[in-house]
Amino acid sequence: MLSGALFVSVFVTLFVIMDPIGTIPIFLSLTTGRSETTARKAAWQAVLVAFGVIAVFAFFGQAILDYLGISVASLQCAGGLLLLLVALELLTGKGGEETAVGETNIALVPLGTPLLAGPGAIAATMVFARKVHHFGEFSAVALGVIAVHVVLWLVMRFSLPILKLIREGGVMLITRISGLLLAAIAVQMVENAVRVFIQTS
Repeated sequence: MLSGALFVSVFVTLFVIMDPIGTIPIFLSLTTGRSETTARKAAWQAVLVAFGVIAVFAFFGQAILDYLGISVASLQCAGGLLLLLVALELLTGKGGEETAVGETNIALVPLGTPLLAGPGAIAATMVFARKVHHFGEFSAVALGVIAVHVVLWLVMRFSLPILKLIREGGVMLITRISGLLLAAIAVQMVENAVRVFIQTS
């Protein structure tokens, strides 16, 4: 039987960590200069990439990290540094040219991972996966993960009309703001990782 409480717990936790609403300005800034078709493609590709990464780590995450000798904190620190590089490109205005070159670049990095399927979401999913002991719990966790990714796709899909409405000046403003927010997220990720390093040293 499906565990409703576990489903709600998975959905709410991942919703807060992956922050669908917070992805809107970042998605808009990264898709500026692209056609609507390309932006739509980037939206569903990013969601598929994030779902794939989350699913792999749900089943094999601990084994992968143990085999490579990597801690979750190290993964978090690396993700934070990668996001910081993207944030600096957005703040300095160098990101638009780069993202306009390859149609799938932003869907893979930074949208799919580490922004959506980042260390926080990966770690949370690994924790929920450990709670699965029967089919009902497995269904609850799986449906919770799927539901969050559906919401992510809907949010990015319907952010495209906003892109048309605000035009170039609005996109420039959103790009700078999202760069600042992304930098703050990146620094927080690195700070959390450093705290774990200090506690475990």
